[in-house]
Amino acid sequence: MASDLPLLVSPQQLLPHLGDDGLLIVDLGKPVVYQQAHVPGAIHLDFKRLQRNTLPAPGLLPEDDGLAALLSDIGLTPDTHVVAYDDEGGGWAGRLLWLLDAVGHTRYSYLDGGIHAWLADGLPTEDTPATARPSDYQLGEKNPRTDVPFEEMLARYNADNVVIWDARSREEFDGVRAFAQKAGHMPGAVHYEWTEPMDKTRNLRLRDLDTLRDELAARGITPDKEIITHCQTHHRSSFSWLVGKILGFDNIRGYAGSWSEWGNHPDTPVEKDLK
Repeated sequence: MASDLPLLVSPQQLLPHLGDDGLLIVDLGKPVVYQQAHVPGAIHLDFKRLQRNTLPAPGLLPEDDGLAALLSDIGLTPDTHVVAYDDEGGGWAGRLLWLLDAVGHTRYSYLDGGIHAWLADGLPTEDTPATARPSDYQLGEKNPRTDVPFEEMLARYNADNVVIWDARSREEFDGVRAFAQKAGHMPGAVHYEWTEPMDKTRNLRLRDLDTLRDELAARGITPDKEIITHCQTHHRSSFSWLVGKILGFDNIRGYAGSWSEWGNHPDTPVEKDLK
């Protein structure tokens, strides 16, 4: 049964579940890649629908009507088990799973390595688009332990029991590159770039989980803290959030406003690590 799938599912684990009742496989890769080859039965979802796309913080969750329309269009029901993947190592797949978690839907998995790993394993693909069966998804109460609103971020970013996981590039973190009015990072934030967990020698599958856990611990990202991930628009850092969930970090959240909000706000403190 689809509901038996773990949070991190390998291509070989997913293969025998293709066609299961209640399974919804969502491809968030580039349309041209989807058209060439996708997991059998996978529907394609435009990742732009996962964000609000309005300035100054385009990464915020869509408004409720947009959320309900999105989830209805893909055919989500409370019993649906979603498996998400993409062609970039997990950024947009992670963003969909973070969005599902934010609306209280916790039946989901990430296909380790996405389409690259699926193809590398020589598994069957389709090139004909799959059609979703729309539902009438009704939004309930959102999960307050998934998203961090700006006011809370500003009040708690430097709390002793909070660690800020900055998933942007080193240049963005140091203030060498900026995509906002302010350059740099939140005071006390820890840098661990979103691509570091990916094994480029194994088709972007996750690296050894114990190794990742040790690397994060060495930087102060540990499960005894409340961990908050962010990047520029909470695209890259959604994957960081997902990695944390896979590692068993239950107290992990995402700051959807991210640097596009923080770096453009007049009242936010910023540090730079310029050498």
